[in-house]
Amino acid sequence: LGVSERCKPRHGWCSGGRRYVPVRLLDVAGLVPGASEGKGLGNQFLDDLRHADVLIHVVDASGTTDASGRETRGYDPIDDIQWLRQEVEAWIWGNLDKKWSGVVRRHVAVKATPVETLHAQLAGYGTPREIVQRALDRLPRDLVNEFSRWEAKTELRQFVHAFLDERFPTIVALNKIDMPDSDKNISAIMKRYHSTSKSNLLVDGVRLDNIVLTSALGECFLRKMHKQLFIHYEPGSDDFSTEMPSLKPLDEKTRRRLETIRDLVLFRYGSTGVQEAIVRAVDALGFIPVYPVKSLATFGAPQQGPAFRDCVLVKPGTTVREFARKLHNQALDRSYAGAETIGGIQLGEADVIVPGKNNVIKYTTNNE
Repeated sequence: LGVSERCKPRHGWCSGGRRYVPVRLLDVAGLVPGASEGKGLGNQFLDDLRHADVLIHVVDASGTTDASGRETRGYDPIDDIQWLRQEVEAWIWGNLDKKWSGVVRRHVAVKATPVETLHAQLAGYGTPREIVQRALDRLPRDLVNEFSRWEAKTELRQFVHAFLDERFPTIVALNKIDMPDSDKNISAIMKRYHSTSKSNLLVDGVRLDNIVLTSALGECFLRKMHKQLFIHYEPGSDDFSTEMPSLKPLDEKTRRRLETIRDLVLFRYGSTGVQEAIVRAVDALGFIPVYPVKSLATFGAPQQGPAFRDCVLVKPGTTVREFARKLHNQALDRSYAGAETIGGIQLGEADVIVPGKNNVIKYTTNNE
């Protein structure tokens, strides 16, 4: 659109024609096997997951950290992927199991639908009704029709398994990819989850295309060097530059470390993977970036100035009017007069926002 130089967002930044939009990350490190039974941080840790839309599970691909976080050698990182899933599943199933007989009795008494009953029990996990419905859709129709006869240890457990796939999509970040034993462990992991590459099948809650190879240490060092003006580096890129006139000279020790990162990580894997892991997490939710503007001529204020100041991520299926309500609460909703997108195309209130089609929006009100 020819406005890269004027892209000055309120939050995030623009670089090289790309808009970087901040997302909120919550570090919930500290989970250990047996957390669902109270070990480690126990339910305090698991309770933090209620606030998450998607999980990024950072796994030590080198096998030098065991399940309790202690240094070791030869640990199988597949075990980490499996027991995390098992603990979260055991936590949710255990909470439902304690009261399941009463839940079923009430379900029958009030003649509720399965989605109504389950949503009432799962709303505390930050679960909208549509996620419960999608989880039920994963089960055989005959099984759903027999909901009032579900046993906690069989049918309910089967539902919880499907529910986790929908409620907590998981990105596995295989970290420390430049360590000596990482190659063989990565190969074993890719082999285990290969069957998920061409289907919607998940194994341990994981799909092959949601596994990302990462070097967090490499990313941190590159960003530090960029910030201190020793190199120019864009997050997610496959290389860095040391030749720009504005950069400071490097000492030999730092230069060698940068070359090691370049050879073992960037040239070998295409990036450090950190930015990709975050992008995959957002993609797993299907979020759509929407750019509200006051002028479709300047993509900002009516006068020439900063462009694309705001970007809001919305869920798939969000309509033009729903976004207006989200953007300005009730104020814009009450005075809503219309909306249009690039090219002066008028948008209907019920039009679903689609990236690349109508996600740059100018609203008009009755006050204008």
